[in-house]
Amino acid sequence: MKLWVSTLLMAWSGVLSCVQAEFFTSIGHMTDLIYAEKELVQSLKEYILVEEAKLSKIKSWANKMEALTSKSAADAEGYLAHPVNAYKLVKRLNTDWPALEDLVLQDSAAGFIANLSVQRQFFPTDEDEIGAAKALMRLQDTYRLDPDTISRGELPGTKYQAMLSVDDCFGMGRSAYNEGDYYHTVMWMEQVLKQLDAGEEATTTKSQVLDYLSYAVFQLGDLHRALELTRRLVSLDPSHERAGGNLRYFEQLLEEEREKMLSNQTEAELATPEGIYERPVDYLPERDVYESLCRGEGVKLTPRRQKRLFCRYHHGNRAPQLLIAPFKEEDEWDSPHIVRYYDVMSDEEIERIKEIAKPKLARATVRDPKTGVLTVASYRVSKSSWLEEDDDPVVARVNRRMQHITGLTVKTAELLQVANYGVGGQYEPHFDFSRNDERDAFKHLGTGNRVATFLNYVSMMCGCLISHPHQAVFWYNLLRSGEGDYRTRHAACPVLVGCKWVSNKWFHERGQEFLRPCGSTEVD
Repeated sequence: MKLWVSTLLMAWSGVLSCVQAEFFTSIGHMTDLIYAEKELVQSLKEYILVEEAKLSKIKSWANKMEALTSKSAADAEGYLAHPVNAYKLVKRLNTDWPALEDLVLQDSAAGFIANLSVQRQFFPTDEDEIGAAKALMRLQDTYRLDPDTISRGELPGTKYQAMLSVDDCFGMGRSAYNEGDYYHTVMWMEQVLKQLDAGEEATTTKSQVLDYLSYAVFQLGDLHRALELTRRLVSLDPSHERAGGNLRYFEQLLEEEREKMLSNQTEAELATPEGIYERPVDYLPERDVYESLCRGEGVKLTPRRQKRLFCRYHHGNRAPQLLIAPFKEEDEWDSPHIVRYYDVMSDEEIERIKEIAKPKLARATVRDPKTGVLTVASYRVSKSSWLEEDDDPVVARVNRRMQHITGLTVKTAELLQVANYGVGGQYEPHFDFSRNDERDAFKHLGTGNRVATFLNYVSMMCGCLISHPHQAVFWYNLLRSGEGDYRTRHAACPVLVGCKWVSNKWFHERGQEFLRPCGSTEVD
């Protein structure tokens, strides 16, 4: 808009100077005005073409978003159950809508801009987009999905079709790059090239991709391939500001590498690696075991141990409330002993719990073992809320039910926690009880350590075990001696597809002395 306005002003200033020069006194001078006006008309038409092109883009975007939001708003939770849909929603609101804002700002669309500016304060941030990208990469690693599978949206149990465009994939790769994650940068930039080679239209260019990709493979130690990719970049864009310098640098490093080689080293040893890179080792020692369990692999019970597992009707040590309507109890695991209960909560109770918990949801925290301070962590990706019995009668009813089932008192238990997991939401392997090096974790409660955990599955999800609503699991975190049971290390696997809600109750030691008596030995 500013460009064309300035052109019009310049043209009219020329006319004004002619008037001041008394053009009417000379037809020759007035002919100059004819040509000036013609140029103004041409400038005006060019301005109109630009505006029409811009409006066409805006209209196309509006139609696309109208179709998309009509479908997504009809079943918001179901639509967001697909992690690609969730990532693209975050990316659109953080990247694409602001880009549209820049386009519209070229005109005096004050009403729309004012509305967008007000709404934008509620939009996801860069941190959200990076987090959503990391979630897809986490699903990619945990469930061994290649970028092409995720890009095509071919995930099990999905209700909606969702695909990543070239620009979406480039955004994934760039997010990984900005985080110093060159392993995933390479994978996603290669996916971008694959989709570009297939003829998909995009604003992202091969030069941009090769710029990121060449440096990423260099950071992974693949100097030969970095050199090859940089040569491709130079051939595509000889004037690229970094390519030439990188090319000379890589060539110098390669030459130094050659000079260090022994004289009897064969040329085969100088061959370029195949471009297959190992996933970097991270902070979690049991990463492979954890992820294999999430895929349904790993530890299996032997037939002998399976014979120890039984199903029964559970009346909670003949609790009066359960004598007429006992719960169905099933042994889930033998050591440590974990039991599953069926039909613990009704549909109405589940929906009410979710309804009162949703406004209170906040990023779930963990306790720093060194400082004892609650803080957010990348290994716990969910939001949670804490419900008191005064919040709603259903909370008190569910608390009483858990007390009857377990035979433990809820008087010293923590509040009912409700958690909702996000895109690729997870909670990596952890213990619920405080260990020897964090004795003061629950000191402020004055109720001792967490003796037991009761976990309700509130909604269905995929990834890890497919858990069904109305079910719950229960286990003791402490041995009867009061020592922590280190066999109870557990995790919440990344949610691949679905919307996962759980609620849990942590029972503490105080008040359970006669309900669960101490053992006589350390291992009781």
